[in-house]
Amino acid sequence: MKKNKFFIKLSLSSLLLAGIMGACKEEFLELGPVGVYSEAALTNKKGIEGMLIAAYAALDGRPETQTTGSTNWVWGSVAADDANKGTEPSDFNSINPIELYQQTAGGEMGAKWNGVVDGIGMANQVIRALKVATDLSEADAKRIEGEARFLRGFFHMEGRKVFGLGFPWIPETALTTEDYRAITNQVEIWPQIEADFKFAQDNLPGTLTDRGRANKWAAASFLAKAMMFQNKYSAALPILNDVMANGTNTQGNKYALNPNFGANFRIATKNSAETIFAIQYAHNDGAGANANANWENNLNFPHNAGAPGGCCGFFQPSQALVNSYMTDAATGLPTMTPYAANGVTSDYKQRATDPFTPYAGTLDPRLDHTVGRRGIQYLDYGPHPGRAWIRDINNGGPYSPKKNVHSQAEQSGGSAGTGAWGQPANALSFPLMRYSDVILMAAEAEAQAGSLSKATDHVNIVRARAGSPETIAGITNVGTNTTGPVGNYKVGLYANFGSKAQALAAIMEERKLELAMEGHRKFDLVRWGIADVVLNNYAAFEKTYVPKFVNAQFTKNQDEYMPVPERVIATSRLANGTFNLKQNIGY
Repeated sequence: MKKNKFFIKLSLSSLLLAGIMGACKEEFLELGPVGVYSEAALTNKKGIEGMLIAAYAALDGRPETQTTGSTNWVWGSVAADDANKGTEPSDFNSINPIELYQQTAGGEMGAKWNGVVDGIGMANQVIRALKVATDLSEADAKRIEGEARFLRGFFHMEGRKVFGLGFPWIPETALTTEDYRAITNQVEIWPQIEADFKFAQDNLPGTLTDRGRANKWAAASFLAKAMMFQNKYSAALPILNDVMANGTNTQGNKYALNPNFGANFRIATKNSAETIFAIQYAHNDGAGANANANWENNLNFPHNAGAPGGCCGFFQPSQALVNSYMTDAATGLPTMTPYAANGVTSDYKQRATDPFTPYAGTLDPRLDHTVGRRGIQYLDYGPHPGRAWIRDINNGGPYSPKKNVHSQAEQSGGSAGTGAWGQPANALSFPLMRYSDVILMAAEAEAQAGSLSKATDHVNIVRARAGSPETIAGITNVGTNTTGPVGNYKVGLYANFGSKAQALAAIMEERKLELAMEGHRKFDLVRWGIADVVLNNYAAFEKTYVPKFVNAQFTKNQDEYMPVPERVIATSRLANGTFNLKQNIGY
C-alpha cells in the first residue's frame, strides 16, 4: 500500500504534551503518559495539520484495542441481533455482558468512553490552536476548522449513540481539572452535534486532496443522520435530497451505488463513489508493525490455521441474521422470518465430517457477501469448510464474517498480512457511512411524510443493486480460486407501498440486510423504539443455536444505552461531595 501522509497514524503518546493535556484531562479519561511537544510548537500550520491527522486517527480507537474505535462491532452489532461474540466464553469475556444485556458500569464501558473522548479532545485541540496560529491562510483556517468540527460532532454522536444522555458535551474551552468537573450530563447534546455538522457543511469544500477526509457532503449526510436520530424527518429530508442530487466524494465523483455490492468491501475499490466517509487503513506503509492497519477488527477473522487471517473468531453472524436473507420464491421479496425453525441450513449440530447440503431456497446474494457459510464460496479461498474455521461453535454459532476479511489475492498483492503478534492486518477501509445508507434514510423520511411512491423508489434502488448480475458475480469473482458453489439467488422489487406501516417495515428490513455487520443495527433499533421487542425475540430464538442466550433479557428504558463508567462519575466529584455527572436510568 502506497504511503500517504494522511493515512499515517500519530499516536497519542507521540503527539500530545503536558500543555495539551487540557484536551483530555487525566482525571476524566485515565490517559497514559503524554509526549514531549509543547503547545507553542504545534500552533502553526504544520503542527495543526498534524493534530488534525491525529484526530482522524482516533476514529480507529486506541492502538492495540478492539472496542474503543468507531466500527462499533461490539456496540452496534454484537449488542444487537446481527452478530454473536464468538470464540470461547472466557476469552475477551468483558464483552459477554454487553452481548447478553447484562452490562455494568465497568469493563468495556471505560474503553469506549475513552476512545470517544480521545477523539473529541484532539478535535478540540485543533480548534483551540486555530485561534492563535498566525501562518494559516483564510481558506486553510476555514477548512481545518470545518474538519475539526465535523470530527468533534462525529465523536460526540458516537458518545450519544452508545451512552445516551449520560454522555456530555465537551467544549474546547475545557482545559483544567475544574473545567472538567464542571461538565454535566443528562442534558441533550444533539443541538451542539447538529451545529458542528452544519458548520462543517457550510465551510468545507466538496473536493479535497486526501480521500479519507470529510468534505461538505459527508458533513451534510451526518447532519441528516443526527436529525433522523431525533425523529426530525422533515428537517432531514431536504438535506438528504440535496446530497442525492448534488453530493460527491472528495475526488469530485457524484455519489452512486457500486454495481457490485461486494465492491464496498474490497481493497482495490475502497473510497469509491459509494463512500460517504470511512476510516482509512494502510499496510506495509513503513509505519512499523502495521500500526496503520485495522486494529479494531483484528480479532474478527475466521479462526484456525488455513483460515483467512487465522485469528480469532470473535465476530460471528447470527442465525437470525442469516435467516433474514431468505426471499420469497415467487416475488424475491424478503420473507421477514428471521426466527424460522426451518431457515437457512447451518451445520451447528453436525460434525465437521458429516455430509452437508447448503440451503436450496431463494436468497438475497448480500448474504454471501456478508456471511461465510459452510459449502459456499468464501472470497478466493474456496468453499467455506464450516466448523474447521470456527473456534467454539456452541458459543458463536457456525458462521464467519466476510465484509472486513481480505482475500488471498489481496494478501499476496501486499495489501494485507500479519501484525506484530501475528494478528490479521489489512488496508481495507471501514465505511462509517455509505451512499446506500443515505438512500434508505431518504426512503424513511419520505415514508414518514406519507410520500409512499418516493419511499418505494428509494428502497428499490438499493434492492436492484442487491440482485444485480454484478453483485451475484462478485461472490466468486475474487482471485482465481472460485470453484465453490453459490446460492440460489432471487431479489425482487416492491410494488408501491400500500401504507406507511408497510413502508417502514420494509425500510427497517432493508437497513438490516444492507448494513449488516457494519455496526449500525442496535442504534437503528433504539431510534425506532423497538429494541426491547426485537432483541428479546432474538434471544429467545438464538438460544436454540447458542445456549448462552438463555439468560439474555433486554430491559426497556435501560438497555437502550450503556451505563456511564463508574470511574468517570467519580472524577466529577465537587468539593461539597456531590457529582456533576449522573448515572443513566436503571444502573
